[in-house]
Amino acid sequence: MDVCAFAVMSNHTHVVLRINKQKADDLSVKEVITRWHKLYKGVLLTQRFIQSDDNDAMTDAEVETVKSIAEVYRGRLYDISWFMRLLNEYIARLANKEDDCTGHFWEGRFKSQALLDEASVAACMAYVDLNPIRAGLARTPELSDYTSIQKRITAAKSNRQPQALLPFIGNPRNNMSDGLPFRIEDYLAIVELTSRQYTSKKQVKIDDTVAPMLTRVGIGDAAWHTMIAGIESEFKTTVSIEKLGHIQKRGYRCRSA
Repeated sequence: MDVCAFAVMSNHTHVVLRINKQKADDLSVKEVITRWHKLYKGVLLTQRFIQSDDNDAMTDAEVETVKSIAEVYRGRLYDISWFMRLLNEYIARLANKEDDCTGHFWEGRFKSQALLDEASVAACMAYVDLNPIRAGLARTPELSDYTSIQKRITAAKSNRQPQALLPFIGNPRNNMSDGLPFRIEDYLAIVELTSRQYTSKKQVKIDDTVAPMLTRVGIGDAAWHTMIAGIESEFKTTVSIEKLGHIQKRGYRCRSA
C-alpha cells in the first residue's frame, strides 16, 4: 500500500493511498510472511517456516498449509480496509493508554472515494495537504505539522524525496519508474498557490508557473479550485474530471477517519 499524501488532525486523519497489488503479487511466500510478521505474530507454522533455513524440516502438507496462509496474508497487504484497521487500532490504543481508559475511540467507520484520473489524484492530495490551512492551524504548507506536504518540502530542501511516501517521477514518458506522474516542483507550486485561496478573502488566480501540470490533466484554474473544494461535499464515492461539469451546473483512494 503506497501512501501519496496524509494529514493528521486533532480528531481525524486523511490519507491518499495507491493499491500496489502488482508489488504484493511479486513477493515470494517468505517475503509475504516476513512482512505480515512485522504486524502480527502469525501462527506456529509460519513462524517455523521463517525461522528454518531448510524447509525440509517441514512436511509437504505443512508447507502447503503455509502457502495457503501466505495467500491470505498477501491479499491483506493490499487491502485498504486492513490498512485502515491497523492504522486506526494503533492510534486508538495509544490514545486510550494516554487517557487511561478503554472502549471505542473512533466514532465510526472510515469513508473513502476512488480517484479515477490524474487530476483527481492531484486535487485530492492537495486537499489533504491543505487541511491544516483550511482549519486555520497553519499559515503556510511548510508550517502544516503532521502532513505529507511538510515532509516533502523538508526533503526537497536536500534535493530528495521522503522514503515513506510515493515519489514524484515527472511527466509521463516511456520506461517510467514507479511513482506519481507529476513533477514535484509543479505539485509544490500548485499547493502553495492553492493555499492562498484558503488564507485570503480575495480570489487568487493560479499563476502560470503551474500551467503545465493543470493543462496536461485537462483542467482549468476555476475547475481546479471547484474540484478541491468539493472533495468531501460534492464527490461521494468517486472523484474525476468528468464529474466537474455536473458540479459546475449545480455550483487512486482518499481515506478519511
